[in-house]
Amino acid sequence: MSASASETVAAVARPLRTVPQPTAESQPFWDACARHELVIQRCNSCGRFWFPPSNRCQHCWSENFAWTPASGSGELYTFTVFRRAYAPELAEQLPYVVGIVELEEGPRLITNVVDCEPDNVRVGMLIEVVFHDIAEGVSLHAFRPRRTRKTPGTGAA
Repeated sequence: MSASASETVAAVARPLRTVPQPTAESQPFWDACARHELVIQRCNSCGRFWFPPSNRCQHCWSENFAWTPASGSGELYTFTVFRRAYAPELAEQLPYVVGIVELEEGPRLITNVVDCEPDNVRVGMLIEVVFHDIAEGVSLHAFRPRRTRKTPGTGAA
């Protein structure tokens, strides 16, 4: 039996509700998510960005870095549609999309793709970050199809 279109839209509009367990390296990332900000690490020595969080640059090994606001925009690098619940708590979310987003800054994040029918998700689609509050002080990032056009080279909509 298949779900109705309205049930499918409702399912893809909700992010999965797993509460993150921050580490010392990832705590600033999750704190920023709680403020509805996307941040990534940037090396003060070589200038490159990276993700996931670590205590040194993944490119030059410098320990001199800063958490930097990210654009929140990128391109869908790859994805899969889950149509089977591999854990009972995920059954009500079906179907849902998990993808890898390549941010404009370069790093790639594993995330949910929301606000889009699973059959309409495409590699290369332009997407933007959204945040979903799941508990007091806890927000999860997800990405949806980009709704605004950016003026090339300016970062402006």
